[in-house]
Amino acid sequence: MSHYFSRIPIIDPQPLVECGAFPAKAIIGETVPVAATVFREGHDLIGVNAVLLDADDREVHRSLLFNSIEDVDRYEGFVVPRTTGLHHIVVEGWADVFSTWRRRAELKIAADSDVELMLAEGIRLLDGYRASPGRVDRDREIVQEALDHLGAASVQPLERLHRALSPRLLDLMKRRPIRSLLSRSRRLPLKVSRPLAGNSAWYEFFPRSEGAHRDPVTGTWTSGTLRTAEDSLQRVADMGFDVIYLPPVHPIGEVNRKGPNNTLTAGPEDPGSPWAVGSKDGGHDAIHPDLGTFDDFDRFVARAHDLGLEVALDLALQAAPDHPWVSEHPEFFTRQLDGSIAYAENPPKKYQDIYPLNFDNDYRALRGEVLRIVELWISHGVTIFRVDNPHTKPLRFWEWLIATINSRHPEVVFLAEAFTRPAMMHSLAKAGFQQSYSYFTWRNTREEIEEYLVELRDESGPFLRPNFFVNTPDILTEYLQFGGPAAFRIRAALAATSSPLWGVYAGYELYEHVARPGAEEYIDNEKYEYKQRDFDAALAEGRSLAPYITRLNEIRRMHPALGELRNVTIHGSDDDSVLVFSKRKGEDVLIIVLNVDPHSTRETMVRLDLAALRPFSLFTEAPPGRNVASLSAELESAAAAGALGGPSEAGHQHDPVPVPASRAAREFEAHDLITGQTWTWGADNYVRLDPKVEPAHIIQVRWPEG
Repeated sequence: MSHYFSRIPIIDPQPLVECGAFPAKAIIGETVPVAATVFREGHDLIGVNAVLLDADDREVHRSLLFNSIEDVDRYEGFVVPRTTGLHHIVVEGWADVFSTWRRRAELKIAADSDVELMLAEGIRLLDGYRASPGRVDRDREIVQEALDHLGAASVQPLERLHRALSPRLLDLMKRRPIRSLLSRSRRLPLKVSRPLAGNSAWYEFFPRSEGAHRDPVTGTWTSGTLRTAEDSLQRVADMGFDVIYLPPVHPIGEVNRKGPNNTLTAGPEDPGSPWAVGSKDGGHDAIHPDLGTFDDFDRFVARAHDLGLEVALDLALQAAPDHPWVSEHPEFFTRQLDGSIAYAENPPKKYQDIYPLNFDNDYRALRGEVLRIVELWISHGVTIFRVDNPHTKPLRFWEWLIATINSRHPEVVFLAEAFTRPAMMHSLAKAGFQQSYSYFTWRNTREEIEEYLVELRDESGPFLRPNFFVNTPDILTEYLQFGGPAAFRIRAALAATSSPLWGVYAGYELYEHVARPGAEEYIDNEKYEYKQRDFDAALAEGRSLAPYITRLNEIRRMHPALGELRNVTIHGSDDDSVLVFSKRKGEDVLIIVLNVDPHSTRETMVRLDLAALRPFSLFTEAPPGRNVASLSAELESAAAAGALGGPSEAGHQHDPVPVPASRAAREFEAHDLITGQTWTWGADNYVRLDPKVEPAHIIQVRWPEG
């Protein structure tokens, strides 16, 4: 008969996604929160570890978990992966016989009860520890010193105990505890990806608009090409972006081609929507003749790599009516009773220029064709795929495709463009998508933003990596339509600091904000026509947000705290329009104070939780009332500061328990990374934020030394 409970019960270990059916997500160097409910019968003390095993089942990180809330058996901590691949986390619980003896001895000897028995138990315990295999000479010396004190009959018993319990012995017992009744949880899978999968800044442009030109006399357009778009990469790199994202570069269907503003009739020079993939010139494995050739694409990718950019390509699994698939693979589509193929719809939107695919007619053939296409573009240097409308395809297909590609190309990243129901968005992330579009675009008030950041941290944090795009070709929110330039600064500052993934669609830096009447999208939408923009003139004339975006990306690169999602702590303010949150990784602590009202200046007091902002050092009891995110940051802080114990018998690293180094310090230096100003701040601080001047403080916390 099998037993659910181990000798030391370990219940509800986390992170665990769908009972382990899917791995939790992490990137190299990320602070991954770990938690479990661990307890035992009676009153003896226990210890709890988290152990990280790499893809080869080798132990690579071991850290203590701590009971952070009094009278609750929930233990919390973190692990930090250092390599990619499938890892596993195991929570260990054990009887802490040394701490149990220490507590009993201190109480009984002080009460003059069972004095010699307590001392004898301590001698037997430490003598067995000293004699156990694998002990180094330094550890034996520390234990022998304690044994000599416990056995010093000429010294009073309480003094013998105090001398034996030296800081050196207590540190040794913390680093290399005596573990009895060792019990282990189930293995918790953790998929670790390269850093860019969870921490990157994206920029989207249409290659056909980069270098496009309209003759002022005839009004005739000349399309931009991959060669002219190559010239625009320097501008993108100068703003500090990591990824250049391209909409589909394939031939565009001529049948039912859309005209300007999604009209049903296209003129002879209207280029059509790039998402209507396929024509007589080819399908998903071809490049639009106006853009160039595969040699041109290879040049584009090479130039991007020279500038430190990776290329993301749209994977739009759909077909124009004249896509080669329609005649060569009719089984890829659904025929209506009259023999026609129904076009795509997303009410109230209609896409007469697009046929959806049917994955139930010939699933094996269709998935094989998609695999071929993805492999083709990978061979031409594409390392990221932004997948269009993945929620309209079966989850089992994505689970298979991403697993197959990542088994061959583990560096490849998939972003799910799915603005749909939470269950589907979450399931796409669980199925393998490393990144996901999110509801961020529609979270504008302080209350909405706070709730969403907490949801992303606590509920979906183990498996969903949200990419906070501030705009897209399809989405121009009312906030941007009517908020003026201040709204653009606010949303950029919020996206760049609250999520390690954020994105911008070209034109944002020019404050493009005019919508098609009655719609939440741009008028004269670039999806259906060329755009001719003069970025250089706007920059020279001070009409560009590019310098601000550049500074935000500089701050992101300099401050690792902004590279993680689940390390956010919400603070308070006396104004409903002033959002305050902090992020911490190691000793890097930032506070973001943001006026989310683009129309008015806000003056208020911000209320900071100083405990979430302090530097930490060693202590022996966990601070009460800490949540997983804040405790993880505190633990990582001590690790980054080098306050770690030495290697255990197996050669692993044991992390210490951190605690505020100086509870007396109530003030710190607050350095604004945007303006360069510096103030002295404490728990309560006055701020004044004029959105037309600067809506945000991005504060670097500098505590006084000591």
